[in-house]
Amino acid sequence: MKWIKSFLIGLLLLNGSACVNTQTTKEGVVGIKRQQLMLLSSQEMTQGANQAYDAILKEAQEKKTLNTDAAMLKRIRAIAQRLIPQTAVFRKDAPAWDWQVNLIKSDQLNAWCMPGGKIAFYTGIIQKLALTDDEIAAIMGHEMSHALREHGRERASEAQLTQIGLTALQVFTGIQGPALDVTAIALNVTLTLPNSRTHETEADRMGVELAARAGYNPYAAVNVWQKMSKMGNGGTPEILSTHPAPDNRIKDLKKYAQKVEGLYLKAKK
Repeated sequence: MKWIKSFLIGLLLLNGSACVNTQTTKEGVVGIKRQQLMLLSSQEMTQGANQAYDAILKEAQEKKTLNTDAAMLKRIRAIAQRLIPQTAVFRKDAPAWDWQVNLIKSDQLNAWCMPGGKIAFYTGIIQKLALTDDEIAAIMGHEMSHALREHGRERASEAQLTQIGLTALQVFTGIQGPALDVTAIALNVTLTLPNSRTHETEADRMGVELAARAGYNPYAAVNVWQKMSKMGNGGTPEILSTHPAPDNRIKDLKKYAQKVEGLYLKAKK
């Protein structure tokens, strides 16, 4: 009905974070151009992510699974320190983010980066896949790219749009529902909800560019997904539950690794 549509638009305009179409990152060599619809502010999303990340670290610390391998932790943090300066290619503000990198002892084949640059690697993915530094950089660059493109904020905005619709129903029916919990959403979009094909493709392409610029072989991304696909024979690895790796994804990675190969060779000099 027209009146419902008008009411929803009114709620969006009254809401502190009205609809915004934005380009969150520069194109880079890989050419990321898609405009994104955002409802939540970056500040809201980062605040929620910080709280969610702190809760995860606290739980891991209580279980004595946080940063238990000093050598492995030093290794992933060193790789992050090479990747972080390269984020300026896509966002000038990104190198100054409060980046954090922590290691969680777990058999899961998983790694992620929350909004604002909060990274976690699980020991299982490094050990079971026998990852080289180039391969760790490929995974880390991919996950960092989700944060740079604010994919979590984009999906959280979709959740807020749903919440606005529920608010409209509440107004007219008098039935109250739960308030929007940005911390829970940040946790959900990072660890539970699958990324869209578009989000994965953007993170893949940006990830190989970040790695190449930092002096890591961009073709290592191809090796990673091939390894994880093989690991899936006995059941889907945790990271593949939200990061599908079809054959066309491998082809795309090869194409874009070749595209940024010159950056890698220049960085290695």
